[in-house]
Amino acid sequence: MARVTLAQGRIGPVGLWIMAVVASSPLTVQVGGIPTMYAATGVAGVPLAFVLVAGVLYVIGIGYVGAAGHMSHAAPLYALMGRGLSPVVGIAAGVCALVGYLAIGTSLYGLLGMTIVGLFGFGQWWAWALGALAVVAVLGLVGGLGNVGFLGLLLAIELAVIVFYVVTALAERQGPLTFASFSPSALLVPGMAGTVAFAMAAFVGVETVPAYAEEARGGAPSVRRAMLAAIGFVGVFYAVGAWAMSVHAGLGGVGQIGSDAGGGPLQTLSRVFGPAMGALATMLLVTSVVAAMSSFHQAGTRYLFAMAREGVLPGFLASTSRSGETPVAASLTQTSLAGLVIAGFALTGADPLGVMFTWLSTLGAVVLLALLVVASAAAHRFFASGQGGNDSVLMRRIAPATGFVLGLLLMVMMLANLGSLLGLPPGSSRWLLLPALAVAVLLGGLAWGGVLRVVNPAVLAGVGRVVADPVSSPVRRLSRMVM
Repeated sequence: MARVTLAQGRIGPVGLWIMAVVASSPLTVQVGGIPTMYAATGVAGVPLAFVLVAGVLYVIGIGYVGAAGHMSHAAPLYALMGRGLSPVVGIAAGVCALVGYLAIGTSLYGLLGMTIVGLFGFGQWWAWALGALAVVAVLGLVGGLGNVGFLGLLLAIELAVIVFYVVTALAERQGPLTFASFSPSALLVPGMAGTVAFAMAAFVGVETVPAYAEEARGGAPSVRRAMLAAIGFVGVFYAVGAWAMSVHAGLGGVGQIGSDAGGGPLQTLSRVFGPAMGALATMLLVTSVVAAMSSFHQAGTRYLFAMAREGVLPGFLASTSRSGETPVAASLTQTSLAGLVIAGFALTGADPLGVMFTWLSTLGAVVLLALLVVASAAAHRFFASGQGGNDSVLMRRIAPATGFVLGLLLMVMMLANLGSLLGLPPGSSRWLLLPALAVAVLLGGLAWGGVLRVVNPAVLAGVGRVVADPVSSPVRRLSRMVM
């Protein structure tokens, strides 16, 4: 018989950390994101931008995971908005999160398909994308520590490649070893807002940790430590990678990064260690993207499952495997939706990189980061309404208020530079399509919440309040005990 709870105690703090960092896709950021930041802005202070954004997200994270820890909900943004602001807003936030994870997850299929075509020189991008979708679908159904272990192995390899590149870039630097790119004067120049916008997009994925709270071993403390550790690690790691790239090019050459065909990380490794090393690094880029897609798939699946369990979405999505380790129906639905998106872009002949990857990834980043900022306000209201426990003043008041203000400033910078994020020419107004689409999704979510308020008000009363029963929920570590 189908269960309505997920197996508890199956993912430890390290596994939670892995899922967050994998979603951020470090190798993709190092190979594509950071060179694009330098090329688009010409700002030497890219490393400092990563540190700045990491600091703001860390403050936001304190309040967010602090409040989410009192819920242990598989759809944390939905639950926090529902209990901190209003049930209708919570439903709208859940719909936005679903669209955000679907958008950023499916955007990677265009990147992966074109990367494999470039690597092997044959096939259609969509055919490779569908093959990757099958892999992600299997990973989504596996569940348990096997999935985390596989993604952890891929993450370890890609981090090793980045470290290898950093050492190589520093050894082959064009000038003296300098830390000038970390000075405020390197970032406080025209183009700073665009640099911060790109840096914010690179962090998408670290907010997924609370979605595994129901399955976490160690409860709320493990979730809190894992998410904050992921933010800190990603910020430092990206800053070091960007710094090594700027040192390699020389401070006077950062504007050429991205346009220099031989200066990228993969090209540098190929030039120094031979084409075989470059091909291996490219293959690892492919596995990095697959790992990120799997992580976003898992997060989106849990939102579908949790919202269906509370009656906001069709009930069949709340069914799980016999062991309770996998939300089967939600996972298959997530796979089907991704397949439809891939098919839509393939049939229309849209550019898988310039349109599919760029627009969908930007849409997902804007929606998810905006939700994270609003979550600070929801966390403040959550604690102010008497919910929570014996939490510190930092967690209840200071972090949510400060995080909201600072996050709002960063979001303004991001929205003001959507044209650059989308690669549009100066003066183009096509970037307005993206916020219009995001607003349409928000209004759709609010409308659905309004409908439920009228036709089934009992559903709204349970928004964010249905969690795993510690007595009846399957616990992986106890499943083999003989009584």
